Amino acid sequence: MNKPNSRERRKFLKKSLAAGVAVGGSLLWGTPDRLFAKVAASETPDLVAVKNGEPDDMFNQAITMMGGMKKFVKKGQTVLVKPNISFPRKPEIGATTNPLLVKSIIAHCFGAGAKKVYVFDNISLSSYGMAHKCYKESGIGEAAKSAGALVAPGDNEKYYQKVTISNAKTLVSTEVHELVLEADVFINVPILKNHRYTHQSIAMKNLMGVVWDRMKYHESDLEQSIADFCLFKTPDLNIVDAYRVMKRFGPRGSTPEHVALEKTLLISKDIVAVDAAASKVYGMEPEKVRYIRLGYELNIGNMNLNELNIQRHVMGG
Repeated sequence: MNKPNSRERRKFLKKSLAAGVAVGGSLLWGTPDRLFAKVAASETPDLVAVKNGEPDDMFNQAITMMGGMKKFVKKGQTVLVKPNISFPRKPEIGATTNPLLVKSIIAHCFGAGAKKVYVFDNISLSSYGMAHKCYKESGIGEAAKSAGALVAPGDNEKYYQKVTISNAKTLVSTEVHELVLEADVFINVPILKNHRYTHQSIAMKNLMGVVWDRMKYHESDLEQSIADFCLFKTPDLNIVDAYRVMKRFGPRGSTPEHVALEKTLLISKDIVAVDAAASKVYGMEPEKVRYIRLGYELNIGNMNLNELNIQRHVMGG
């Protein structure tokens, strides 16, 4: 049998990468025939994964594959965009959502006809009193303002309203930011990163940033509380920033040496599905992340990726 020449090998590699074959440690999400099946023009994929682009370019591609932002935002609506801004860290550390991604999302919301777009996060207790510094160091405050969004305060209890959560096992009540209750569209934009208590911090956990008393989660059952909150509210769209993935010393992070450049973006209406896919990108099976498994058991979403209609695009492939 003749060995392929170098030109043929390059052609094969390029074709394989475009098809989504595992290259450089990437993980396939489901069987190839399911993953790369054509989706009807009228059908919105359950999940879209884009790789090997810059954060804003990958989002442009992903939202197009989802059918455009107009599928989620209508003319005159108010939109809440919730990134992870928990720590006063620069994007290179991988602790906070990439500002280029946040800016692109806001632009698409206004392009779809949004009347107002708000951006906020209730920073973690370890950074209490440092909200301004978190917004500044992450670059998200400036990115949001330059795109025309309103940066809303999240560090005062007066902005939160008490709610009860039906069928919750641990988090039976909490105080939720008024924008979550009042906005027409809620877009969740977490960063995928390591977490010392939950293995990973992704979309479901990012919702801890819309409640006032985050310590309440830690004082009971953290992962059950994360899942319980989703019984009350799940976002209309979840966009996971997996461009720089913190692999150690999360959730605050340490140095860029502990960050893997994955250059990946995931988008889905299903918060459990997007977390399951992100867990694969991280290098862990979803069922090993307890809050993902609990979310599935509570019928919040589907963690079985081989049952989903998934489209993936490798930029430049």
